[in-house]
Amino acid sequence: MRQKTWFEQLPVHQINQVTAVHGGDVNAAYRLDTSDGIQFLKVQPNHPQAFFQHEIDGLSLLGQAATVPQVLATGEIDGDAFLLLSWINEGTTGNQRAVGEALAKVHQRVSPNQQYGFDHDFLIGKIPKHNQWQADWGTFFTTQRLDAVVDLAKANHYWNPSREAHYQRARQVFLDLYSDYQPLPSLLHGDFWSGNFMFDDNGGAVLIDPDVYYGDREFDIGVTTVFGGFNEDFYNGYQSVFPFAKGFDQRLPFYRLYYLLVHLNLFGLTYAGAVDQILDNY
Repeated sequence: MRQKTWFEQLPVHQINQVTAVHGGDVNAAYRLDTSDGIQFLKVQPNHPQAFFQHEIDGLSLLGQAATVPQVLATGEIDGDAFLLLSWINEGTTGNQRAVGEALAKVHQRVSPNQQYGFDHDFLIGKIPKHNQWQADWGTFFTTQRLDAVVDLAKANHYWNPSREAHYQRARQVFLDLYSDYQPLPSLLHGDFWSGNFMFDDNGGAVLIDPDVYYGDREFDIGVTTVFGGFNEDFYNGYQSVFPFAKGFDQRLPFYRLYYLLVHLNLFGLTYAGAVDQILDNY
């Protein structure tokens, strides 16, 4: 817990109570009971305010199609970046169909230039996100996503010749799949695992913690299949708004592979077996 003097520098009125809460693997998080109501505080130690700008931009974009927390303030205190958000009272009930419908509506929003990428990179985090615009999705995803995390795995000594050989074959299969199929450059959540949605106390779906860019909407769907937590209602709700394209089941393994490679780099060789299980198919 930070010192009281740190919290007193926040741009809020009287703080009555500060409670540490779960905020994921990246940030420290707190519930602030203030004279203006309850607020949610995220803190990234030893980083500038720019650390949260990508999340702020993502919430703004997602908020055009789905319910998201409201950004209240952001800044830097004593070398620590902070982001203040509206507090969402978490409900105990909710239908995942609403989550699927919300994500599908997000995916129906397309990039302003009909290309894949985003208007800035995000390189402050542990996994670099190179978002330079590309007209071809296969090129974007192999060079700016897959190759980037494979290079990081090599630097972290999590790679070997067998993985490299299988990866190169898988990479070519991916490029072949997209040689005559260019998906819509959809707005992506970018990190859509089951911990990044919640239900409010009215049972409404709320999307949180985005890592947005424009790409193949099947990327988000592939991520949902890695660790589970999504039921049939979710996928039925999604397809009621935006049906899957033919052949999606052949493409999802590559998006699972990327997400597992991210976890390999973040958490080590515990994830090597899951990576190899996909690569061994190629």
